[in-house]
Amino acid sequence: MKNLTALMTAIVIAALSLTSPVLAADKQKVLNINEADASQLALLPRVGPALSARIVEFRKENGKFETAEDLMLVRGVGEKTFALMEPFVSVSGESTLTEKIRVSQIQTKDSPSDDSKE
Repeated sequence: MKNLTALMTAIVIAALSLTSPVLAADKQKVLNINEADASQLALLPRVGPALSARIVEFRKENGKFETAEDLMLVRGVGEKTFALMEPFVSVSGESTLTEKIRVSQIQTKDSPSDDSKE
């Protein structure tokens, strides 16, 4: 009976952990801007080929980014653009971002619906 109870408890815990929003947040997709090439940088919101090339060139001329905020030193990355990028940017570790992030995805995912604007 104890073994069955322990097994059932383990199954319930495993099932809950798979659906937990906290764990989903932990698996946020990020891009290491110090290691990414231009095509990977273009996966970030509001970053296209020209801006990704400027980021790579800036990194070549100035060395690795010390903080994510250093992206704002690159021409074309202002506060608004950086605010959209920030959740997906890292200066160390492994890059896990593999798909283009569009602004519409960010607004739908992170912003609550505001029906009062209609």
